[in-house]
Amino acid sequence: MGRSKEFEENEVLEKAMKLFWEQGYEKTSMNDLTEHMGIHRRSLYDTFVDKHTLYLKAMDRFGEQFVCSIINGIRHLQTAREALQFIFNSIIEGEPDAPSGCMMVNSAIELANRDPEIDARSRAAFERAEDILTDIVTWGQSNGEFTTRYEARELAEQLHNALLGLRVTVRTSLPKEKLKQMAEMSIRMIEK
Repeated sequence: MGRSKEFEENEVLEKAMKLFWEQGYEKTSMNDLTEHMGIHRRSLYDTFVDKHTLYLKAMDRFGEQFVCSIINGIRHLQTAREALQFIFNSIIEGEPDAPSGCMMVNSAIELANRDPEIDARSRAAFERAEDILTDIVTWGQSNGEFTTRYEARELAEQLHNALLGLRVTVRTSLPKEKLKQMAEMSIRMIEK
């Protein structure tokens, strides 16, 4: 008879996600994972198969959490501009007890050019972000906040590009005030 799990899978996955997010895939060893997650190596393999599969699950978890936090954060805002400000500020301020930056961006930079599964997940996450931004820009165009000189998708792609740069830059020592100025300029560039 097999041993029962002595841990909550979602809790240890959360710990693995944060460690991968902070250190990256290659820098994170199996010993780092088992120590940080508080489980035995055998339990890690039994539950998550291997390091790569665990990383993919951690990416999925990050993506789900990020989208949920954005959607919940903008749900009750009154203007599209406020929604964009919320998204930019979420990136700049980060979350309590979480690494800075974005796990999807970090994964794309570190692994996408040589790992098709990481590339696919990164691209899917970026497309989802562009979909959300397209909806916000469409909202702003329909109520007269944003320019209609360009299609909503084109403006969303430009905003997403700015967000990608910001997600990398927040990992540096640049002052938050400068990051907020950069975010503000990105929003102002699409206003009427």
